[in-house]
Amino acid sequence: MKKTALRCLWLLAAALPFCSQAAVTPWIPFELENGAIELPVTIAGIKTKAILDSGSQLNGINEDFIKANKLEFGKGSRIRVKGVYDEVEHSTYNKVPVSLFGSTWNLDGLVSMPFGDEDAALLLGGSLFENFIVQIDYPHSKLRLVERKSLDLRKAANIEMRSDPHTGMPIVKVELNKEKSVWLMLDTGNTGGLMLPRSLANDQHWLERYPTKDTLGQGVNTIGENDSFRLPEMTFGPFELENILVTVPKDGSVDVVEAPERGSVFEPIHNVKVRGLLGFDVIKHFLLTIDYKEGRMHVGLPPEDKG
Repeated sequence: MKKTALRCLWLLAAALPFCSQAAVTPWIPFELENGAIELPVTIAGIKTKAILDSGSQLNGINEDFIKANKLEFGKGSRIRVKGVYDEVEHSTYNKVPVSLFGSTWNLDGLVSMPFGDEDAALLLGGSLFENFIVQIDYPHSKLRLVERKSLDLRKAANIEMRSDPHTGMPIVKVELNKEKSVWLMLDTGNTGGLMLPRSLANDQHWLERYPTKDTLGQGVNTIGENDSFRLPEMTFGPFELENILVTVPKDGSVDVVEAPERGSVFEPIHNVKVRGLLGFDVIKHFLLTIDYKEGRMHVGLPPEDKG
């Protein structure tokens, strides 16, 4: 980040002065696995990990975890899961006992799917947190929940954000290279920086102006081939970032982030065209305070550790 970018408008989360302690959960430490947030959870009495994925419309459970522990849960209906690269049918489970944040829930509609991380048994989408405001402190690897009634993000929000009322998926408006303003899905499960349509990169001549290299991208169901490059600048809320990692689909492949069909993860939200994903390589610097349900967010820098 530029030094000038380190000046935030104000630090919302330094002490949450207008939020009572009773309305806040304790900070829960998490691990970063290739940029993805992993939380300690217990499923049916078994200690394991959960991946937090704000870009997901669903909650999922690892097929291998169920088989390895010989677990049996109530069967739900089969659903088709649309990932970035394709669409695949999966089974679902109901009444799965999950302990997290000091509470236990029986979760329904957990989609059975393979995970990229064998140690993680659960995928938690943004919809799970619709009753709370979520604070994610990336530099210090911890998060907590805040009751919505105790914190007014209408006044504190410092970036344009909207949320799909049907899926809860959050999108934010950013400026790329001081050349193009776009709406991107905020995706805590995206381990890269930005994933954009190749058509956008071509229109801006970025693939001609900046060196590229071959990369692979992991979707919900499959792996896709991409080109990656570094974009010199990006504006994210009140901050200016440099040297941003950008990934676009390979030339000749399906430009998945431009998929126009209904049900696509990139279909218009509130009549705003979503142009791609914003992931870990950008948000790793910040403390994010997010209201998924109301579509508001504050971007700040966490207070430094004392001592």
